Amino acid sequence: MTRALRPAVPTGAADPVPQTGAPGPAPAPEWVPTRALGRAVLLTGLLLILGVLLGRIDLVVLAVPFGLGTAYALRQRPSVAPGVQVDADDTHLVEGGPVAGTVGVDNPGVVDFDLVIVRTLVSPWLRIDRAGQATGPAPAPNGGQATGAGSTAGADEGLPAGGLDRPFVLTTPAGSGSDLLLRGEALRWGRHPIGPAGVRAVACDGLVACRPVVSGARTVRVYPRTEPFEADEAMPRAAGLVGGHRSRRPGEGGELAGVRVFGPGDRLRRIDWRVSLRARQLHVAATLSDRDAEVVLLLDVLAEAGRSGGIAGTASVLDTTVRAAAAIGEHYLHRGDRVSMLEYGPSARRLRPATGRRQYLTLLEWLLDVRVEQSEYQPYDQVFGPHLLSSNALLVVLTPLVDPRSAEMLARLARSGRFVVAVDTLPAGVGPPLRSPWTQVAYGLWRLERENTIGQLRQHGVPVVAWAGAGSLDLVLRDVARMAAAPRVGMR
Repeated sequence: MTRALRPAVPTGAADPVPQTGAPGPAPAPEWVPTRALGRAVLLTGLLLILGVLLGRIDLVVLAVPFGLGTAYALRQRPSVAPGVQVDADDTHLVEGGPVAGTVGVDNPGVVDFDLVIVRTLVSPWLRIDRAGQATGPAPAPNGGQATGAGSTAGADEGLPAGGLDRPFVLTTPAGSGSDLLLRGEALRWGRHPIGPAGVRAVACDGLVACRPVVSGARTVRVYPRTEPFEADEAMPRAAGLVGGHRSRRPGEGGELAGVRVFGPGDRLRRIDWRVSLRARQLHVAATLSDRDAEVVLLLDVLAEAGRSGGIAGTASVLDTTVRAAAAIGEHYLHRGDRVSMLEYGPSARRLRPATGRRQYLTLLEWLLDVRVEQSEYQPYDQVFGPHLLSSNALLVVLTPLVDPRSAEMLARLARSGRFVVAVDTLPAGVGPPLRSPWTQVAYGLWRLERENTIGQLRQHGVPVVAWAGAGSLDLVLRDVARMAAAPRVGMR
């Protein structure tokens, strides 16, 4: 039974299907009386009753202002609830960069709101350090005047990471809107929600209030920060038609392969006149063709270790894996190579090989959905078949080597004759809390076993190198390219 691969970039959720059938219960009224209205009515009634029973006109006169004030405040009651929506700017957001969000409140009615109380949830990886009502008029969608993006009035500094610890109060006149601006910093890559936001308005001098109106959440895409990465060594086997790598095949290119005698099909511009005059026979300069290469980034998502502290804190295995994959993919895509991505785990997601800026943006979107999925079953290995994984591709495996199945996968790929480079993504100093001597002994034995596994992989021809940013793979790629160029001994 063949399992279907998940798409590289997740699609949006389908539109909800309208429900038909018997009508449900009648909706509750949007505006309800507050305790202030109850106290005003109670006080007015008590004064009137006491004045009539006791025959005291002063109590009746004292109740008149309360009754007239309540009636005057309720002369115009709002009929519609406020509208609320959450918006955010997620264009080219990276870790450590500024993030901006807006909670917009609309007053579509003809009655002014005394105040609007807004409260919203924010992902803990979005640190909101400045929030306040925007100032500056801007046209509202309903034709009124709304506050647009500009400076913030009454901004609150020093808000805790992960959300707002108190509600905010906005002023929203009739037929207009107000915006609550949120400013902060993105601490970690991924898809982080802003919202849902809840709004409650008060009108008629605080005598009526609407029921809470809740909006949907807006997801902000934060891309991983790509560490500087350079790999100047040649590819083990460049197999494309055109590209920036020197191949071993003769053809049109910029790398000189030698000088040979002129033959049919050679171009005149390739004639080496110095050698031809000395040898009294036409000779041409032979060159090596320039080819592109396919780089496959295999992400091990079987286990997670360490604790993520965001861009300014400690990095977990998943953080190191995603940031290293983004840096390596960006480097080879800028050189014109084809880059594809695979997940080694139960989901078996795959990104098809391609080149260019579009592939780089697709790669970043693909990385936002990388999750650690632990499963007791054997991971899906059919993605390593020859119809999906080219034998000429350079396979870069990002793995922490925590799960024994990861080492078995690397050994299986090496035995199949592919060019494999293992990048160790386990951060230094990651380990369990050493609360007892036995835990320390067990952790030491596990480290020795892991080092023994790495040594066995290197003996089987799988280079294992720890990720260290720029220049991490130069020495390893040099050895792999030398091994690929060496002649192979075949059995007859």
